This record gives sequence, C-alpha cells and structure tokens, in this order.
Amino acid sequence: MDMPHGPEFSSQRLGDAVRLSLGGHWTVDASAIEARADGLLAESAGAHRVILDLGRVVRLDTAGAWLIDRARQALDAKGVDARLESIRPEYEILLHEARYRTLAVPKAPRGSYAVRLVADIGESVVSAGADLYRGVGFLGEVMTAIGKCLISPSHFRGTSLVVQMESIALRGAPIIALINFLAGAIIAQQGIFQMRRFGATVLVVDLIGILVLRELGVLLTAIMTSGRSGSAITAELGSMKLHEEIDALTVMGLRPVEILIVPRILALIFSVPLLTFIADMSGIFGGMMMSWVYAGINPARFLTLLRDAIILHTFTSGLIKAPFMGLIIGLISCVEGLAVAGSAESLGRQVTASVVKSIFMVIVVDGLFTMFFAAIRY
Repeated sequence: MDMPHGPEFSSQRLGDAVRLSLGGHWTVDASAIEARADGLLAESAGAHRVILDLGRVVRLDTAGAWLIDRARQALDAKGVDARLESIRPEYEILLHEARYRTLAVPKAPRGSYAVRLVADIGESVVSAGADLYRGVGFLGEVMTAIGKCLISPSHFRGTSLVVQMESIALRGAPIIALINFLAGAIIAQQGIFQMRRFGATVLVVDLIGILVLRELGVLLTAIMTSGRSGSAITAELGSMKLHEEIDALTVMGLRPVEILIVPRILALIFSVPLLTFIADMSGIFGGMMMSWVYAGINPARFLTLLRDAIILHTFTSGLIKAPFMGLIIGLISCVEGLAVAGSAESLGRQVTASVVKSIFMVIVVDGLFTMFFAAIRY
C-alpha cells in the first residue's frame, strides 16, 4: 500500500523572480505541512516576483489552502508580487473560501477612567433608547398583524396559539405553583417571627394576603415566565433566523409576524394572568400552612382573617398587571430572537439579553403600576 506523499515544492530562480512548484499532499494529516509553508517564504527571500505553481498538487484541503494563502499574503505584505498559477477549479474555490484572514486588534482605550465611564453610560443610554424605539416599532407591526387577523379570521393561527399556551401555561403551572408556595411559606414564617415580638401574630394574614395578591404573585410569575418561556421563544426564533427559515417563509409569500410572532405574544398575554391566579392561590396556601404550623392559626380562622384583610381591588390589581407583563415579555423575546445573526455566539448573547431585559422591564412596569394604583387609591 502506497503511503501518502507529504507536501513538497521545488524552486527555480530566474533573476529577481522565483517559481515555486508545489506538489504532493497539502492536507492537515500530512507531516510538517506548516514547516513546508514557512519554507516557501524562506525560499522566496530576495525575490521581487514569486509564482506559486499548484499544478503538481495531488490533494489539498482547507488547512493546506489556508497555509498557501497565508504565504502568498505574507509575500504581498513584503512588497513581493506573488501569484498563484495552474490551479484546478475545485482548488480555486477552496483557496478563496479558506483564505487567510488577519484578525483586527482592538484599540487600547484612551483617556481617563472617568471619561470612559461617562462614555459607557452615554452609550448605554443611547442603546436603551434604540431598544425602546425598535420595540415600539415592532409593537406597531404586531398590532397591525392582529388587526388583519381580526378582519380576516382565516389568517389567524389558532392551532399555534393553543400549542404556545400549552407550552407556557400548562407546562409552566407546576413550577409557578411550587415557587409561589415556597415564597408564601417563607413570608409567613419570617412575618410570624417578627410580629410575635409585638404580640401581633395575626397580622401575618394581612401581610400574606396583600403582598402575595398585589405584588409577589404576579412579579414572581413574570420573572419565571421570562426565564422559562421568554428565553425559549428567543432561542426558537433565533434558530429559525440562523437556518434561514424566516427568510424562506418570506420567499413563500407568508408573513413571519402573523405566523410566528402573533401566536406567541397572544399566548403570553393570555397565559400570564392564568399563571398569576395559580401563583396567588399557591402563595396564600403556603402562607396558610406555615401560619398553622408556627402560629397555630388554623385554615378556617386564616380564611376568615384573610377575608377581612383584603378587598376585591387587592385581588384584581395583580391580575390587571399580568397581561401587560406578558406583552412586554413577548415583545422583548421576539425582538431579541429576530436580532440573532451569524453564529451560535450571537444566539447565546441574544437569549441572555432577552432574559435580562425582560426581568428588568417587568420590575419597572410593576413599579409604575404600583405608583399609579397608589395615586388613584386603587
């Protein structure tokens, strides 16, 4: 059995010109391939014109093409006229695609640390403004698509909506219930320990009812939905973007906003209130169990005290916030998913940005609603 020939070359010098005839196997499994490529530069020392003849090359892969092109570019950088000749068509394509590329070295930051800090803050503010502008524009597209679906119900993807609601609401209910049960139990335990010092243990029922129904239930639900469903939506759309599936839908005459975006956003708008209700009930149940264990408040007495502690507005204030939080999570997740470009690194970066921005925005919206409800005494 013949052993594969390694990379080789011969040189012929004519005045100030050198002709390098390459032969053999310029492949990654060949021995001393990089040393041979460096030998091309050494053999060309003092020449003004170099011809790299690839007519005798038997095999060439990306590693060999990259090294040959690196040698050619190194000669060009020295002012030598380097050319490739006798290239097979398949090798020409390989040399073009696997050509040597230099990486841009980032410039060292200039100026004082304070100036760079202020510049970074300004850049962050500009970026936040651009995100807000892009989000508002995307919201307009979504509302337009929903309007078209209302005018022409045949365009609405009802099956996609049901599938998304199953993924977000039905499959997310157990983890939402567990998290809020534990949160309600922790609040009850700590509240009992602190209020016992003042002989006001029964006020823990007021604490649990108001805090869970007005703030904690919807906030924990939105945060968990951002991390679970929002990241999944970003990853799904980003993967479609990387595989050009969204472009394929556009080429087929379909609107990606109607097919992919509207069902997901509507599913979040409908699912977050349902999950918030489950979260409220789970949080109160956890607080009731912990009050029974640590303060001796049995469930019947707990429910009686709870009925006196809360009113209808206490319950509905949390549910009113939920659809808006679902809308914000959906918009951010879809915008970040459609912003994926180029690589898996970009996908990971956009998924991270989606979760961080969604959690930040739901907390901001919760704060705005709290101030609004306080202003109107709701």
